[in-house]
Amino acid sequence: MQSEEKNELLRVNELRVQFGRGENPARAVDGISFDLREGETLALVGESGSGKSVTALALARLVPQPPGRYAGGAIEYRGNDVLKLSAENLRELRGGEIAYIFQEPSSSLNPVMRVSEQLHESLRLHRRDVDPEKEIVELLKCVGLPDPQNVARKYPHELSGGMQQRVMIAMALASRPKLLVADEPTTALDVTVQAQILTLLASLQKQFGMAILLITHNLGLVAEVAHRVAVMYAGKIVEQGPVEKILRDPRHPYTRALLAAVPRLEGSQGTVQGIEGLVPDPRHLPPGCPFHPRCAFAREKCKTDEPVWETENDRDVRCHFWREL
Repeated sequence: MQSEEKNELLRVNELRVQFGRGENPARAVDGISFDLREGETLALVGESGSGKSVTALALARLVPQPPGRYAGGAIEYRGNDVLKLSAENLRELRGGEIAYIFQEPSSSLNPVMRVSEQLHESLRLHRRDVDPEKEIVELLKCVGLPDPQNVARKYPHELSGGMQQRVMIAMALASRPKLLVADEPTTALDVTVQAQILTLLASLQKQFGMAILLITHNLGLVAEVAHRVAVMYAGKIVEQGPVEKILRDPRHPYTRALLAAVPRLEGSQGTVQGIEGLVPDPRHLPPGCPFHPRCAFAREKCKTDEPVWETENDRDVRCHFWREL
């Protein structure tokens, strides 16, 4: 996908989020930087434990303190540093400017409230100028739910997983946010419904002009919906750039490993290559490159020296030997 040049909406600069105190806090987010423009989709990709969800929560200062702690860096949203906003301004930001969709709609929706009541709450907080009854029906219709009047009267447990996720999307859209953070929005859904939800998000983005931060562990999902990709590992972004370049010519060994783990319909030749080992404990990160214990290309330097950002055109990579791979 090609992204038009638009105004910058979000800039994250050297953000660090830690859990715990003492000499070995858990470095969940360890100095990441990225930006996001109006109407653009950025996919933040990596295995579970890489720091993606903590990054997402940090954008609206939703990481609980304690046990979390913002240990450095800045989050600039429309020119304002989120880490310095007052409580009142934070309330306006959360849900109003930045809205979230989480991966488990069944646990995110209130089980004892009807769909209409939950949507009405979002409208009461952020859009008091609209007729809530009419707007609720329009929102449910907008996300592709048939018979929206009937759906509005139902409780979450009366809906399928795909319908629940569409209700979650409707709730996020109720405030007309500028930034939609979709944290693993298709994980609990079957493959067919996953494709429907991603197509829906792309369509709604065009309709409302939102920026989207799509968080996923599956690089195979981002090809049709993202403009840019940032690959995250052990609290750091290790590679980022335009989606077509990352998918066609990955430069970091971890990005290559993630792509090799995506199932392909290629008969007996389409084998899936897993990544040996586990994402390291954020309290005890290995010296040097954090990926070196699992990297097939690791050399002695990787075990001792932490790689720095290297930029070539619009591609950023954090690897000592990426030009030789």
